[in-house]
Amino acid sequence: MRTLHIEASVGKLSEVLCFADEIMDAADVGMKTRMQISLALEELFVNVAQYAYKDRSGSVTIEAGMQGDRFTVVLSDLGIPYNPLEHKDPDITQSADERPVGGLGIFMVRKTMDTFEYRYEDGKNVTTIQKIVG
Repeated sequence: MRTLHIEASVGKLSEVLCFADEIMDAADVGMKTRMQISLALEELFVNVAQYAYKDRSGSVTIEAGMQGDRFTVVLSDLGIPYNPLEHKDPDITQSADERPVGGLGIFMVRKTMDTFEYRYEDGKNVTTIQKIVG
C-alpha cells in the first residue's frame, strides 16, 4: 500500500487520481475496473473536500494498493464524523428532475465496489473501498 497525504480541496483531485492511476498501472488493473475505482475515489474525495471540514482547512490521507486479488483504497480524515453507508439510496425510478439532489455518487460507489466500509476511529473518518481485480 502506498500513501498520499493531501489537502482536502477539490483542486487537488487530479493529484489524487494520478496517485491512484500510478498504482493501478503497476498492478495492471483493467480499464473497466480502473474507471470504477477512479469514479468511486473521486466521489469519496470530493465529498470529504466539500463537507468534512466546513469552513476550515483539513487534509485527507489516502492509502491504495493491491491486497490479494483486491485493489484497496482507504481514505481517512479528521473532519466531521459522517458515515456514507447511512445515506439513504436515491429513488432511481424517478426522473432526474423529480429526484432530490444528492446521494447518487454514494449509490454508485455502493453498486460498483465489492467492499464499501466505514468506521470512526481515533477521531477519524475511515472509509475503505475494494474492487476485485481479475
